[in-house]
Amino acid sequence: MAIRVRSSYCTGVNLERFESQRGPDWVRLEALLRRASGSGRRGRRRLGAEGVLELGSLYRGAAADLAYARRRFPGDPVVARLESLVTRGRAAVYGRVGRRGSVREFFARGYWRRLAERPGIVALAWALLLLPAAAGAIWGLADPGAAVGLVPSEFADAADPPAEGRDFGTGEGSVFATQVLVNNIQVTLMAFVGGLAFGLGTVAAMVFNGLLLGVIGGLAFGAGNGEAFVRLISSHGPLELSCIVVGGVAGLRLGLSLIAPGSRTRLRSLQVEARRAVELAVGTAPWLVVCGFAEGLLTGPELAVGVQVTIGLGLAALFWGLVVWRGRARSSAVVAGDAGERQRQH
Repeated sequence: MAIRVRSSYCTGVNLERFESQRGPDWVRLEALLRRASGSGRRGRRRLGAEGVLELGSLYRGAAADLAYARRRFPGDPVVARLESLVTRGRAAVYGRVGRRGSVREFFARGYWRRLAERPGIVALAWALLLLPAAAGAIWGLADPGAAVGLVPSEFADAADPPAEGRDFGTGEGSVFATQVLVNNIQVTLMAFVGGLAFGLGTVAAMVFNGLLLGVIGGLAFGAGNGEAFVRLISSHGPLELSCIVVGGVAGLRLGLSLIAPGSRTRLRSLQVEARRAVELAVGTAPWLVVCGFAEGLLTGPELAVGVQVTIGLGLAALFWGLVVWRGRARSSAVVAGDAGERQRQH
């Protein structure tokens, strides 16, 4: 059986000729998809070896047609028809492998690649958090009377922590861990969702939280409770800040997609980037759980400060070590994949 995929990249082809030339292959692809639908591997077995090869070949042809139609006939119903056809074809051709390994592959590599692919934005997010923190610490030390006005009432104890740190019983530690988990998620989501306001909400959330952290630290050290403050934040703080930075990266990417959409419309650019931002949010969720338990259970006086600092830095080193190791392992493939995705979307 001869398998043919005719090229749709013909100079000067109008819509009517394009549909007449390529339409029979689309109809054939739809027929194969109906035969293979709803039964996964069993459906593909019914197609036979030649049918499976034909399905893959027609799918690739339809994907090329979609890229061409988006450039030549944007807004025409043929684009929507091809988008639906290519989506169904992709699921039929690659669906079984994706379902089997997608979750494991995402947490093993996909999340880290997504975070590592825009190092400039990662650096910007860190700067938006740490520079205000440094300024807040200087302010808290130099003018504690004015700086304390920035600290919300729920953080008042942290601004002047007890000299021996916090001492929780088992039950209290569990409750506090839950409270911290909720707070960490809220802060990270604020940075994430703030990207929808052209990134301004993200910038505001990052700057405020960095400034607040610095002011609290400056007030604590100024009051002679610097060691207690270090105990308060050391076991969870580096990883918690890392999670907030990832939320900031996601928000900044959303904002950038609206500010500089390139050749796409702003809506389409936002749709594409939103999927990637959600991947960052989902991949960060387990680390927020670790932050919550670390803060709730490892900040009391039972552990030496040096041990708490080692734990905190170790968790952060593990996180960013995975970004470097797993995120860059196949960077060239990621770039090529993204280039292909952009070509199809354009």
